[in-house]
Amino acid sequence: MSGVVAAMRRTLLSCTSLARHGAIVLATALSALPEPALADDLTITQALHALLDLNHQEFAALTTALSLLGFTVVAAILLMRTRIRATRLELGLRSDIAELQVQADRLRALLFAEPQILIAWAAGDNRPQISGDASLLISQDALSNSPQRILAFGTWLPPEPALQMDHAVDALREAGEGFLLNLSTSNGRAIEAMGRAIGGQAIVRIRELGGLRRELAESNLRYRTLLEETELLRDFAAAAPWPIWAKSAEGNLRYANTAYVRATEGASVADTIHRNLELLENDHRTEMGRVLSDNSTYTARLPIVVGGERRVYDVQALRLGGGSAGIAIDASEATQLRDAMERMAEAHRRTLDQLSSGVAVFDGQRRLAFYNESYRRLWGLDQAFLDSNPDDSSVLDRLRAARKLPEQPDFRAWKAKLHEAYRAVEPENYTWFLPDGRAVSVVTTPNLEGGVTYLFDNVTESLDLARRYDRLTRVQHETLDNLAEAVAVFGSNGRVELFNPAFLKMWKLSAESLKEQPHIETVEAWCKPLFDDALTWRALREAITAIENRAQVALKLERKDGSVLDCMTMPLPDGATLLTFQDITDTENVERALRERNEALEAADQMKVDFVHHVSYELRAPLTTIIGFAHFLSDPSTGPLTPKQAEYLDYVTKSTNALLALTNNILDLATIDAGAMKLELGPVNIEKAIQAAAEGIQDRLATDRIELKVDIDPDIGNFTGDERRVVQVLYNLLANAVGFSPHDAAVTISARRTEHRVIFTVSDSGPGIPAEVKDKVFDWFESHSHGSRHRGAGLGLSLVRSFVELHGGKVRVDSVVGKGTTVTCDFPIDQNAHRNAAE
Repeated sequence: MSGVVAAMRRTLLSCTSLARHGAIVLATALSALPEPALADDLTITQALHALLDLNHQEFAALTTALSLLGFTVVAAILLMRTRIRATRLELGLRSDIAELQVQADRLRALLFAEPQILIAWAAGDNRPQISGDASLLISQDALSNSPQRILAFGTWLPPEPALQMDHAVDALREAGEGFLLNLSTSNGRAIEAMGRAIGGQAIVRIRELGGLRRELAESNLRYRTLLEETELLRDFAAAAPWPIWAKSAEGNLRYANTAYVRATEGASVADTIHRNLELLENDHRTEMGRVLSDNSTYTARLPIVVGGERRVYDVQALRLGGGSAGIAIDASEATQLRDAMERMAEAHRRTLDQLSSGVAVFDGQRRLAFYNESYRRLWGLDQAFLDSNPDDSSVLDRLRAARKLPEQPDFRAWKAKLHEAYRAVEPENYTWFLPDGRAVSVVTTPNLEGGVTYLFDNVTESLDLARRYDRLTRVQHETLDNLAEAVAVFGSNGRVELFNPAFLKMWKLSAESLKEQPHIETVEAWCKPLFDDALTWRALREAITAIENRAQVALKLERKDGSVLDCMTMPLPDGATLLTFQDITDTENVERALRERNEALEAADQMKVDFVHHVSYELRAPLTTIIGFAHFLSDPSTGPLTPKQAEYLDYVTKSTNALLALTNNILDLATIDAGAMKLELGPVNIEKAIQAAAEGIQDRLATDRIELKVDIDPDIGNFTGDERRVVQVLYNLLANAVGFSPHDAAVTISARRTEHRVIFTVSDSGPGIPAEVKDKVFDWFESHSHGSRHRGAGLGLSLVRSFVELHGGKVRVDSVVGKGTTVTCDFPIDQNAHRNAAE
């Protein structure tokens, strides 16, 4: 404004007189207008007076002069007035702004008089304005790097409150929903977060609670927490499957849940409370009231009838300030399980008592909770001591004092290591070598419920057996390696598992190739250059790889190199197969020679038999003729004979009779050997058969002065047999005994009967039979004339054995050199029964 006045002053002073008069007119015109106040409270007229330094006369003259300007200067006057008004308006606004700034500073100082943070989001702007002391929530260092980190609520709030804050801020910005939250920061500060939508902005204020306001917020928080807990507990009690109730101090029912209503068969909770229905019986309620009156907790396992079924419940009740509360938990299943567990534990105890292994169970306090009889016997501990539940250390100390533990240089360290089993997870195995020579296997097993179970086994014999087994295995390996016989073992998969050097040498194989465990087919391919018989190798493959019908296979291999092998497969119990090869080339050659010789001997023997048979038949006809004519000549009707003729005829008769008997014996033996001899079975009178045989040797008895003693029972009876052959057997035995008996000796024949057999015995007192010829007395043409006065053809005892065996009997010779010989013939009584048994 001062600049305008100065400009006007300079203009007016430079005007001509006419101009001065015009200025006066302008002043007059201005004075006619309304006079707004200037900054210094001067009117425009006063200003003009001051600026032009005019008196009133001059000013009047000036006004008159200016009036002459007329409408020419009206526009200039209006323009000047407008500018003056604008200037005055600007001055007023500046004054208002200054006052508002002062008021804003005063309000800001009042707003931030306490620590708080303001976060404001303008409409459509995602970048908020943050004011206040942000160090209230985040350290100053973090804020210096990024003030926006205060919006990461998870950095200064726990997870759940941070999520709650995120949802509240999102609802405020999107829908203008205000909120008021009382939260606790991660460092334990109590804060209040309030959000409002004001003037199109979303504003969040965060401040720390203190004093009464903090206590009120904490009280509200505790109230809400308690209210939630109370509602949760009420919902839990209502939904719980166990009867829950509360009573007043007078014993009246004040609360009951749904399970209590069902158990007492009430219509509803209100009906149950109104009727004061009781769950327990009178005596149980009386006992519970007595216990609760002493301010004690009542605990009992009681039978309760629920839904017409008697079940077992664990009842617990306690006294409260205004009465009592109780709960009944169904323990029927638990009771059954406990009984079952007790029965199972008892069964396990009985089972453990029957074990040969010593078992000792120590509980979590390291005290003996269980032991079996084998444990007591193994360590020789006193039963009274074990029944007193000693601790583990006491047991070990007693065993150490009795020198029943391994000798240890540091027993405390050894015991501490053993007791590590109480803190272990996996079982541990030990072997204790005791001073008395025993070896004990020890297994420590941690128990799930605490404690340790010790398992003791006397493995002295097992270790001894293992040592002997290892020694035997080494011996067997050495034996196998030194066998001349080639041996190889093939597993159930058909691969070589074991072989000896003889096997390598026999088939010209290398040890390195067989150590690779080749299959039998590969081994076969390696062995084919020496032996290439497909059928034989197929049989060996099937014997080695067969799963069922595993049988022993014996084969003979004649290889290309001229050698002969005896092959044998032997199934082993573990599914493997033992394959052996034995070089029998020399044996085979000897066997062939022996076989050829045997065939020649058999042919010669058969030729001898045929010759004897043929000659016997050829001799019988002329012998019969000679015997016939001799009898005819000795007959008196043919005429008298001179003494010399009679003597010669007697010699002829005896010789022909002897020759006929020999021929008959040879024919009988040949018939028996050919299997053509048939017995003519019938009843045999034992006494008469002995008499008939004795009559045949009467002349010998008389000539040699031999006494015949007969020892039989008159009632001995009969048995089934061929009478003629039985007499022939007895005759030959008697003739043989008389021939070997000295003069004036005695020959005894006896017969006795058992339930199933008739036994004939002929004894003499001759020189006896030496042991080296005893087995040959029954052979053909074996005549042993040592000690005998009569040399025979050696067919008598052969016929005896043949005829007795045809009857199903047995012949036994007992002889002592120098004392005599006894021959025993055993005949079965019933031939039919004997034949049926043989068939």
